[in-house]
Amino acid sequence: MKVAVVGATGLVGGVMREVLEERNLPITEFLPVASERSVGKKVVFKGKDYEVIGMQTAVDMKPEIALFSAGGGTSKEWAPKFAKNGTIVIDNSSAWRMDPTKKLVVPEINANQLTNEDKIIANPNCSTIQMVVALAPLHRAFNIKRLVISTYQSFTGTGVKAVKQYEAEMAGGTMGDDNAYPHPIFENCLPHCGDFYENGYTTEELKLVHETRKILGDDKIAITATAVRVPVNGGHSESVNIEFGNNFEMEEVIKLLEDAPGITVLNDNANNSYPMPLFAKNKDDAFVGRIRRDESVENGLNIWVVSDNLRKGAATNAVQIAEYLVEQNIV
Repeated sequence: MKVAVVGATGLVGGVMREVLEERNLPITEFLPVASERSVGKKVVFKGKDYEVIGMQTAVDMKPEIALFSAGGGTSKEWAPKFAKNGTIVIDNSSAWRMDPTKKLVVPEINANQLTNEDKIIANPNCSTIQMVVALAPLHRAFNIKRLVISTYQSFTGTGVKAVKQYEAEMAGGTMGDDNAYPHPIFENCLPHCGDFYENGYTTEELKLVHETRKILGDDKIAITATAVRVPVNGGHSESVNIEFGNNFEMEEVIKLLEDAPGITVLNDNANNSYPMPLFAKNKDDAFVGRIRRDESVENGLNIWVVSDNLRKGAATNAVQIAEYLVEQNIV
């Protein structure tokens, strides 16, 4: 099986290569793909050097699967060209997520919706993925009415430029006009993830609203979010306040989360055991803890969700989709 990674020289592309090395996708030919300025550069995959190729070259080589992490504009232009040539595209950008003709997939929740007709499959936003893995079993059991979400998102979610800004500021300097953010990120928190809309919300906040509804298949859920960029090198954290339509018992909530695929529950306050990005880094699960009843509202619950945003939030989720396609003989 021929597999392409589009955006292979980027931050998420590099993690995609790592995840592909670790997992059992039956790759017989690996194609690292990037923009023209990166063509000819070398990347390493399974101990071997590979030369980066351009987009059209990759299209012409007709890989069975192309994992895209090269930005929305690139995806809009090139994903249909790959798909037209028979390749299944799994796209990590926001380009196709809210397209009603495209599936928005978290394998633990809705991979069973995929068919042979799906040639472009959307990977959700990193902050959405980790949260819905925890919410899906709770929604099925207790019917979520409303969510109030506060995120604490790593600067790595912005990409290489943000990492360079953080490292320069940590070393006592600045990046000048090439900053990823309008303010320092080192020793700071920015309530500004993405671009602002006229209603005062940011792109990251509205992704949480719209993507969550689409993945859970329920447009009636009321959702509001505040997304904050924090000086954490890898790992998004989220405080999620949930109001259910049905009564629940805490023991049942915890058991549902413990039994759900892709989740590790860390909820032992007596031993200071709760999720933190430092310990979620380089792991594939979403970690859930600080599970407690919201005593200010009927049928309310608070949870704290942490995950490595470059792995389950991006690369791992995309590779898991590819694995499902292989297992089901869709590819």
